[in-house]
Amino acid sequence: MAAVKVRDAAGAEHGSVDLDAAIFGIEPNVAVMHQVVTAQLAARRAGTQSTQTRAEVRGGGAKPWKQKGTGRARQGSIRSPQWRGGGVALGPKPRSYAQRTPKKMIRLALRSALSDRAADGKVVVVDDWGWSAPSTKSAADALTALGVDGRIVVVVSPEDATAIKSFRNLPYVHLLEPGELNAYDVLVSDFVVFTRDTLPSASGDAEPASKATRPAPAKAAKPAKAAKPAKAAKATKAAKATKAAKPTPATEPAPAASAAAISDPEGDTDMASDLPNRPKNSGEAAKPVDPSERVKPAGEKTDPRFEAARLKAEKEAEVRAAREQAANAPADETESESSDEASTDEPAKPSGAFSFNQTVEDDEGAS
Repeated sequence: MAAVKVRDAAGAEHGSVDLDAAIFGIEPNVAVMHQVVTAQLAARRAGTQSTQTRAEVRGGGAKPWKQKGTGRARQGSIRSPQWRGGGVALGPKPRSYAQRTPKKMIRLALRSALSDRAADGKVVVVDDWGWSAPSTKSAADALTALGVDGRIVVVVSPEDATAIKSFRNLPYVHLLEPGELNAYDVLVSDFVVFTRDTLPSASGDAEPASKATRPAPAKAAKPAKAAKPAKAAKATKAAKATKAAKPTPATEPAPAASAAAISDPEGDTDMASDLPNRPKNSGEAAKPVDPSERVKPAGEKTDPRFEAARLKAEKEAEVRAAREQAANAPADETESESSDEASTDEPAKPSGAFSFNQTVEDDEGAS
């Protein structure tokens, strides 16, 4: 660690102090300092510059002359960028120039700047200014006694109002609090003046070492809640007696089992309407449900689809019976007898049904 002499406002020595090597003794990183200082100066820019485009300039709504026939170049507005008094093409507009710099890079740049000033012997430590009243003349004489000149950065404590008021009228002095210390102000100055209280250390990372933490205010204790009065024993007994005297609700009889549940010993009531088609034996396959044989539950409305299926099944059954009757007739009977018998004994069939006798009659007419 480098040692620096500690002096008072008159220039007399009062011992020495060791500078923290983590802040005042590192190798300066020039590239980081350049990037941080550039970002700091860019953030100072207001960015309020603005120019008017051809749409923002007043006038120029009419076409100056017709498109063809004049011999001159075609023009659409007198406020175009090529006209005097026209708008500015690609001109600057208000924007922010701030750059995002990592915090570690900012701290490294500050430590590099302080190390550079400490290596050149430009870091001065004062024990105490010791002024009872603000005095700009006393501040100027103190800087002269310390042997500092040029641009000076004086780091003062915010509680030292006398020193702040004494230095603030000197044009070549720049006052900073410990939390405001930055790389640009250190590099742009010739000397950096600290006091014992504002000298940074590694524990505070370029913050004052004697910066005391304020104790947290003690929280007021909450008043204890008042205990609730105990309930009277008589009221408890009366409540128990009232609860015991309540009549118990009568149990309702269980509903009788439905007819479908009784007919099905296995308890399967969801297909009660298909019981006639179920197999009698466990090994027999179940027959498909015929819509015409379906048992209609009480109160169910007739579905048009089921009614159409029932009529279709009846017609198919009649056609099947007629074919079987024609196949079983004796072969030695004459055609006339079979036709007479068919015309007299055959029952009336609905329209659209197939008739075997009708086919026989058609064959006789064709012969």
